[in-house]
Amino acid sequence: MTPRPTSEAPAAAARRAGPEDRAARRADLLAAAAGLLLVVAAAAIGTVIERANGSLHVNWPPLYASWFPHLGPGTPAALAVAALVLGYGPPLAARLPWRALLPACWAAAMAWTWSLALIDGWQTGIARRLTTEYEYLTVIRRFDDLGPALRGFTGHILNNAPDHWPAHVAGHPPAAVLTFVGLDRIGLGGGAWAGVWCIMVGTSAAAAVLVALRALTDERLARRAAPFLALAPAAVWVGTSADGYFAAVAAWSLALLALAATRGPGGSRGSAPGAAAAALASGLLLGLTCYLSYGLTLIVPLAAAVLLLARNARPVPLLVAGAATVAVAFTLAGFDWWEGYRLLVERYYRGAAGVRPYAYWVWGNLACAVLITGPATVAGVRRVLAAAPAALRRLRPSAGPPPGPAGRLTVLVLAALLAVLIADLSGMSKAETERIWLPFAWWLLAACALLPRALHRPWLAAQAVLALLLNHLLYTGW
Repeated sequence: MTPRPTSEAPAAAARRAGPEDRAARRADLLAAAAGLLLVVAAAAIGTVIERANGSLHVNWPPLYASWFPHLGPGTPAALAVAALVLGYGPPLAARLPWRALLPACWAAAMAWTWSLALIDGWQTGIARRLTTEYEYLTVIRRFDDLGPALRGFTGHILNNAPDHWPAHVAGHPPAAVLTFVGLDRIGLGGGAWAGVWCIMVGTSAAAAVLVALRALTDERLARRAAPFLALAPAAVWVGTSADGYFAAVAAWSLALLALAATRGPGGSRGSAPGAAAAALASGLLLGLTCYLSYGLTLIVPLAAAVLLLARNARPVPLLVAGAATVAVAFTLAGFDWWEGYRLLVERYYRGAAGVRPYAYWVWGNLACAVLITGPATVAGVRRVLAAAPAALRRLRPSAGPPPGPAGRLTVLVLAALLAVLIADLSGMSKAETERIWLPFAWWLLAACALLPRALHRPWLAAQAVLALLLNHLLYTGW
């Protein structure tokens, strides 16, 4: 049944809030303020370190960006999209039929991402982003003979190797560059088409998260998350890097797994063949995800959380079969994933990572996470952490009824936090996490559904202002 939007004004709802609600809202504001302080500290301390010895290798700590106040052709569009989502997003998210809400959320996320990217102009903001010396498009012609290119891929990862790959090609398994080789083969070559691909596919992650939330929690919470997914600060980087595309592949893998685990035998609705197809497709996308980025093996905690919340392990054999199919295909083609990862670690620590101080980035990365997810997410994550003990206790079969929708959302966000924590402590994410952690940012944004509905517009405004400031005051790298 479609939830009915409330006509109650936010101010009136706030006045009627009880003491516990008011205390929770104050705690939300304090958490957002703490996130702001973390960003300020990372910027101030990082600037001192970078000016002292240049060891951070970023121009505007903690972001890989440069100070560059500017306006652009996307400015009016970005302001208009923000105003429309603020004005109409929450009521439309509550009223639209579900089948209309998914494309509407995706369209809004696309409009937001396109307008932010175009603040830097068509050439700088989109067409040239993936054509720089670090990027995938510089080596497209080296894949004209695909077999030898894949068999010899690991031989070009190290910087001292002959014809070594540029940074992003070396830093990822070959499915990343093969995506753009494929686009080139079908006549969509060049930086403009690559940028269009990344934005169009990358923003679909918003719809994928909604699908997963509805399957694992309930439709009400999914609808409440929709405006925050559409107006995410992460769009600043989804529109400028291939990591946004990687994030969408990972998100759809998890969304399909959620559908598979909640349908058919052991699930709540749908047919067994449909559940089987979703499980196999999820596995194929999971395998592709791991061959797009080494670090995206960390979506496994999220996949485990999906199965745990659904209390259904039936999708596992087909999930594994699908992922194994991708792995076997690449292995037979001559690419050794483990050897590639080993050589990447060696290259990584011979380069900037060997200089970048772990003691700064282990917490500076978290400031980047605040910037890509926004103050509303920080407040939502505070609510997740407050609810975590009770939600985790109720996961035990002996603890009685399973967690309710909010509890299940809490567990899902906790899994995303765990993935971020592992990535952070690993030392393989020193800087540039504003793009590297995009696959996890989408699931952290889901925590905004826990915020009081009466305050959604103020929190959405804070999200929009942050993204607009970032894109107008900085020139972001990658």
